[in-house]
Amino acid sequence: MRVLITGGAGFIGSHIQDKYIGLGHHVTVLDNFSTGKREYLNPLSTLIEGDITDESTVRGVFQKGKFDLINHHAAQINIRYSYDDPINDCRVNVIGTLNLLKAMIDFKVPKIIFASTGGAIYGSPQTLPADESTPPVPGSPYAISKLTCENYIRNLSELYGFRYTIFRYANVYGPRQIAKGEAGVVAIYTERLLHGKSPVIFGTGDHTRDYVFVEDVARANALALENGDGNIFNIGCGVETNVRDVYDAVSKAFGDTALDAKIGDPVPEVERIALDASHAKKVLGWTPTIDFESGVLKTVKSFGVDVSD
Repeated sequence: MRVLITGGAGFIGSHIQDKYIGLGHHVTVLDNFSTGKREYLNPLSTLIEGDITDESTVRGVFQKGKFDLINHHAAQINIRYSYDDPINDCRVNVIGTLNLLKAMIDFKVPKIIFASTGGAIYGSPQTLPADESTPPVPGSPYAISKLTCENYIRNLSELYGFRYTIFRYANVYGPRQIAKGEAGVVAIYTERLLHGKSPVIFGTGDHTRDYVFVEDVARANALALENGDGNIFNIGCGVETNVRDVYDAVSKAFGDTALDAKIGDPVPEVERIALDASHAKKVLGWTPTIDFESGVLKTVKSFGVDVSD
């Protein structure tokens, strides 16, 4: 299968790239390296350096590629930044996605896999874990942009007949994650401790997230290559983990060298979230395999830390 991965040099996209190549597929990566890294590129991938917001670049990629599937992970992913610059958030996430969809339709690519958000799209629902029937309550420009893209994909699929699978991710963590943005708290705490700086817990530290390991996410994307058409899937573990527990897990991996956390002012964010992924289990046969403590150890070790097992 000939696959285009947008954002394929990034945190999640590079793991999907490795997974697809390991399965024998031909992978082209489209990345502008705003957050991706060249060292994450698989030597068997074909790289096209470019930006999804540039329509002519996107069309040029499709003219050459003759792809069987688009895996779309290029995005502006920082929730707090989306408040500061919602126009750019929309430009990257919505306009960039529309450029891909238009080219996909014109060049008759049969399927797209789209990375959405389950950690932000539902708000703070009263019933947890949230399943896919939980009404979206996007509380940030980032979440609004992802929901908008979902709606465009579903609508244009009905009009033009291409297939799609949409993944609503929990907070993905693991090796290669950049230490930026609220979702990257495991990497942020690891990097700060590595450089002798105390991690910061904003507010009470009681707000929770559902953490899913990046290798499990890559496996879901592999299962969706030929399955899951017309579906939206939550991809998470269904477990709430608060920020203090995240710090404790990272601190434990460092052993006696860890510093105490500092308390910062509260920031606007989702209070509690966890995702019910039973639909992905039923349709794709996907379940998470890496528990949080094991995943944190793998992540901290990837930074070059001699972890305390």
